[in-house]
Amino acid sequence: MFKTRLISGAVLIVLALIFIINGGYLLLTVLGIISVIGMYELYKIFKVERTIGIAGYIAAAVYFLNLAFSFLPDIMVLIMGFLIVCMCMFVFGYPRFHATQVIGVFFGFFYVAVMLSCIYLTRSMAGGTYLVWLIFLCSWGCDTSAYCFGMLFGKHKMSPKLSPKKSVEGAVGGVVGAFVLTLIYGLIFKNGMGADISYILMMCVICAAGALISMVGDLAASAIKRNYDIKDYGKLIPGHGGILDRFDSVIFTAPIIYYLSLYLIPMVQA
Repeated sequence: MFKTRLISGAVLIVLALIFIINGGYLLLTVLGIISVIGMYELYKIFKVERTIGIAGYIAAAVYFLNLAFSFLPDIMVLIMGFLIVCMCMFVFGYPRFHATQVIGVFFGFFYVAVMLSCIYLTRSMAGGTYLVWLIFLCSWGCDTSAYCFGMLFGKHKMSPKLSPKKSVEGAVGGVVGAFVLTLIYGLIFKNGMGADISYILMMCVICAAGALISMVGDLAASAIKRNYDIKDYGKLIPGHGGILDRFDSVIFTAPIIYYLSLYLIPMVQA
């Protein structure tokens, strides 16, 4: 099992390198595909994956196409329009679908597609070639650091009912680990980024903040699985489960890194 997980993880890292380094339409297309698969996994839990969930897939496709071609005057047109469509399906399909299923369709679109798209938005911003990697440093890096610190020093349970193995010490280690990893990353690519120490330290602060949120994302995904009594969202990635099992923390960190970078990085560039 460990060998399978290790090989799958290595393949994921290689693919991430290829897609993110290339960026552009290739990255956007891959994120769109990943989003639809992730939405399918979530919709399967809500039992709408082949019924009203189809509207969610269409909304995701329109959303990603708009990121590429900018044909909507305001993205709220899509979000509000989709919400209205969801409510229409609820009303005219009543009582076939429960309110929680309809809400789940809207939630899945926003939770998976919109939040994951922030990887592309981060990659596309000024300095995004380097800043985009903070998303993975503060999610996967935090996860690994938290695991190691938790195994060595963990005594106080962070969320005993939801995730008994996670500890406060592990959480602190995860945040510190993300900070240190970003510091090392920044120093290695300092010349390529054209960055000074204040820029690198701001990256570290952003990544540490993202690491805190990444743990919420991980626990949130676990809470949904507990509510529906399932172990994994899917079996697409050997040793890891489904898309949502592997990207649960990334989903939360992507928008955090994007918006913090968007507003804080210019402060140290002035």
